[in-house]
Amino acid sequence: MTKKFFEEFPESTKKIWRAQVVKDLKGKNFEETLIWNTPEEIMVQPYYTEEDLFNLPLREIQQSQSNKKAANWQNRALAKFSQEKPTNTLVLDLFRNGADEVVIDFRGTDINKIDFAKLLDKIKLSDTPVYFQTNQIEGLLAVLGKYIHYQPKGGFIFDSLGDFFTGKAKIDNTTWESTKKIFDYCTSYPAFTAITIRSDVFHNAGANAVQELAFTLASATTYLDKLTDIGLSIGQIVPKIEFSLAIGTNYFMEIAKIRSLRFLWCKISETYQCTDNNCQINCQTSYFYDSILDAHTNMLRATTEAMSAVIGGCDSLTIHRYNAVLGTGYDEMSERIARNISVLLSDESYLGKSRDISAGSYYIENLTNDLSAKVWELFLSIEQQGGILKAFEEDFIQTEIEKAYRQKAEALKNSKIMVGVNKFISPKDPPIHASEQSTKVKHFLPNRRIASLFE
Repeated sequence: MTKKFFEEFPESTKKIWRAQVVKDLKGKNFEETLIWNTPEEIMVQPYYTEEDLFNLPLREIQQSQSNKKAANWQNRALAKFSQEKPTNTLVLDLFRNGADEVVIDFRGTDINKIDFAKLLDKIKLSDTPVYFQTNQIEGLLAVLGKYIHYQPKGGFIFDSLGDFFTGKAKIDNTTWESTKKIFDYCTSYPAFTAITIRSDVFHNAGANAVQELAFTLASATTYLDKLTDIGLSIGQIVPKIEFSLAIGTNYFMEIAKIRSLRFLWCKISETYQCTDNNCQINCQTSYFYDSILDAHTNMLRATTEAMSAVIGGCDSLTIHRYNAVLGTGYDEMSERIARNISVLLSDESYLGKSRDISAGSYYIENLTNDLSAKVWELFLSIEQQGGILKAFEEDFIQTEIEKAYRQKAEALKNSKIMVGVNKFISPKDPPIHASEQSTKVKHFLPNRRIASLFE
């Protein structure tokens, strides 16, 4: 006869557990003492059991995670373009030293003046995924057509809506025609993404997890609507979209955020009658939570953020170097440390050996469900207002994010700890000036860091 572990102990239900806790509290209110109300207004219980899974759409949540292409993730590094030869050398070095993918950032550079033959020398785009980040997308399309004659891997880091929300671009009819050209260009390349829908434009302005996801999904549906209106099919659009999520320091909430995105994107794809519900997610460690004070603590923040990203199920991961906030330019050692965090999580911690690591966790499954419900509610509210562009024009998006930012700022000023910033401050650190932050222009979203309140 098979013997079960601990069968000599009586079964303990959640009801029995709560009764014992209420007794031990000796008159203190259970809800006020033990239930945590998050900034997203999600009520987190102190204890979860299998009973808490019974009323969840558990099968749908877990099935939505299965559209992740592989158990492991790609280590995606950043390379800021300077000149053709140095950038080429940097990209090749990154691939030799742990990077699986590289983003070449052309922002601030005239695309038409770049010699791509020198830049892409010895870089085989069919084997090594390269992503091109630029605001001059049509110029880049014209140039790349001369140099790509085989099946490339990678894609474009381009989000016209994200640029509009931060005041870097205008939105008009030509925007969607230009975006359509990107999709037409990428049609022949199955492993090449057309656009990246960024959450960091909301995250860095101060949005909470619910707002960040709802606004990101509302941006995605705007792309779907606008592009289908001018002739593209849903089947042409969805496989070519990548989401880029900023990952903050709220460990479990960030895990749930990634899983919630996959779950809700499946619901939206089904609504548009799309059979391919692929949800490609790149995660980046947060700029919002970086500090110039005791800057080495940024390494620890990046490590927990990276763990949230990979446990949540990202397809690729970008870890910013701990001193990037100082604006000191490329630094080989800090870049190597950032790259190796991802390598360590994969090769030494084995987190890349299993798909949907957190599946079945009573807490994370409930948090994913509760977060998804809140996101869906806000998402539908935006759609009822006429979509995110209409909501942005009427300052709804900005007002909601500003409320969330002020809530975070007050928490940090009053009780919440940020190590090296408002507590455990190092007296030995010399004064350091951070790179300049963008300020709010008119009604556009600013690029903030919460630690700047104390710097």
